[in-house]
Amino acid sequence: MKKRTLSLVLILVFIILFLFVTSKRESGTKGTENNNFTSNSSQPEEMQLHPLAIEAQREKDYPGSQIVIEQNLSSGSNYQRFVASYLSDGFKIYGLLTIPNGTPPEGGWPAVIFNHGYIQPGEYRTTEKYVAYQDGFARSGFITFKSDYRGHGSSEGNPEGAYYSDAYLTDVLNAVTSIQSMKEVNADKIGMWGHSMGGHLTLRSMVVSKKIKAGVIWAGVVASYDDMMNNWRRSIPWRPSQSETQFRRPSRQELIDKYGNSEQNPIFWQSISPIYFVGEISGPIQLHHGTSDASVPWEFSQSLNVALEKASKTHEYYLYEGADHNLSGPAFNIAMQRSIEFFNKYLK
Repeated sequence: MKKRTLSLVLILVFIILFLFVTSKRESGTKGTENNNFTSNSSQPEEMQLHPLAIEAQREKDYPGSQIVIEQNLSSGSNYQRFVASYLSDGFKIYGLLTIPNGTPPEGGWPAVIFNHGYIQPGEYRTTEKYVAYQDGFARSGFITFKSDYRGHGSSEGNPEGAYYSDAYLTDVLNAVTSIQSMKEVNADKIGMWGHSMGGHLTLRSMVVSKKIKAGVIWAGVVASYDDMMNNWRRSIPWRPSQSETQFRRPSRQELIDKYGNSEQNPIFWQSISPIYFVGEISGPIQLHHGTSDASVPWEFSQSLNVALEKASKTHEYYLYEGADHNLSGPAFNIAMQRSIEFFNKYLK
């Protein structure tokens, strides 16, 4: 009887121990699952750094390369003109380079990186468009460099766009590093000018990199992605050119399908919007916009003006009554003079 009782006790003890060990294992597994869930929930897939995220772009390297003179062009009034090239992501990118005549000031010439607006990549030519714009800064004692961007003209790579790909930003910031390496350039006096799409690149560059000491934006696409998606009505709807439809081009819809729209997932869309990072902008900035702009709403520049005011950042904002997207007519000369004076103040 005693043996039987002892056996029952041992069996009972074994069962209790088995249940205890099993319970601990399950508890440990649940704890691991909860920890994993907590880790993933604190950084879910939609919050992991997308290549367009400002923080991701700050972490990327932009090594640039040596500037190579590819072709000598006819001279400007007081400066030399060249087709030059540099490397970006392994692609050979061309651009229009100007260098003032005469002896550089101590430390080298200040330089302005010139970001052009949207032009159909297949029709783009390095020496065409923005001639008068670039000439104004070149005549005023600045080295200027207008990158073609990848896939434009003779530049290698595909024309991926500026809003839903980081390709053009990469090209622009590699252009900055490349220009800084020139012996004629003062590497501490780099400015940036941008028009329309190039204005978006200028603002994005200035919240990603500290190398740009001052920026000027004309008719820029500088609003939040929420505004771009919901408040951008163009008189002529944009359609990708043939050269842009020959490969899979990143699109807004792909991001919406993956992350939701700006109402469903505002944190993601804010993470890729430069306007939300102007508190960390690299330098003073000047904005110009025409009230009759049929391509980019003047309210985009107004929204950036408000954001800069709230962040207490040094900036200037000019609105031109009746002026179009290119600030044609009398507005052009006024805006150009203001832009040159701005760079003179903050770069020279």
